[in-house]
Amino acid sequence: MLLSLMLAACGTKNAEYDETANWTAERLYQDAKAEIASGNWNQARTRLTAVEARYPFGVYAQQALVDLAYVNWRDNEPEQALATIARFQQQYPNHPGTDYILYLKGLVSFTPPSAFMAGITRQDSAERDPKGLRQSYEAFEELLKRFPDSKYAPDAKERLTWLVNTIAMNEVHVARYYYQRDAYVAAANRAQTVITDFEGAPAAEEALYLLVMSYDKLGMTDLRDDARRVLEANYPNSKFVANGYAAPPAWWNPFGIF
Repeated sequence: MLLSLMLAACGTKNAEYDETANWTAERLYQDAKAEIASGNWNQARTRLTAVEARYPFGVYAQQALVDLAYVNWRDNEPEQALATIARFQQQYPNHPGTDYILYLKGLVSFTPPSAFMAGITRQDSAERDPKGLRQSYEAFEELLKRFPDSKYAPDAKERLTWLVNTIAMNEVHVARYYYQRDAYVAAANRAQTVITDFEGAPAAEEALYLLVMSYDKLGMTDLRDDARRVLEANYPNSKFVANGYAAPPAWWNPFGIF
């Protein structure tokens, strides 16, 4: 008996103490909000997960899932954030906060963790993988269609405008890549996609210029002249017509420092 009591005492002493064991859902959630306000993402995640696990069918569990997606995004865990958002949309398709969830989904893809490097490398946003840009576009577009009066709609609309031209510029980068490698048919097709799918986007100017040059290389003079007329009518002072493409930086000086 004495040995049993000693072993039990040791087990109790070594067991990890959970101060939140008897906390209510409200107290757990309020503590999580305080941790979020302080930027303590790991602790906030622990509290929010506890709310959902211990009180899975309550209002606090629903809100905890929303905040968990936000915490994952702020903690540079975009994949976890998107997975949490997908789980929320599946469990609560008609939730009153769906407009915010769509807005957050757009933000997660809009600002990938690697974006900060663009300021160092001077990489154009359009040169990055367009998958995330398109996911962001789709989320903001759905938000504006389903909830045009949402308080998140004005900001989503501005971001959508930027995304349209950025995605269009991505197509232009691909067209330019093909042109520089003498793949003129592929270059013309990509440039034509920009003109037809992203009408009015600033990227259309370079797309038209690439179309003119590609048709010229292919010997398709009628199409070349038609494209040139459209370019001159819409962009009479086009910098591409005046200057062409600037020479690429030397391999030993990729950032143009010298």
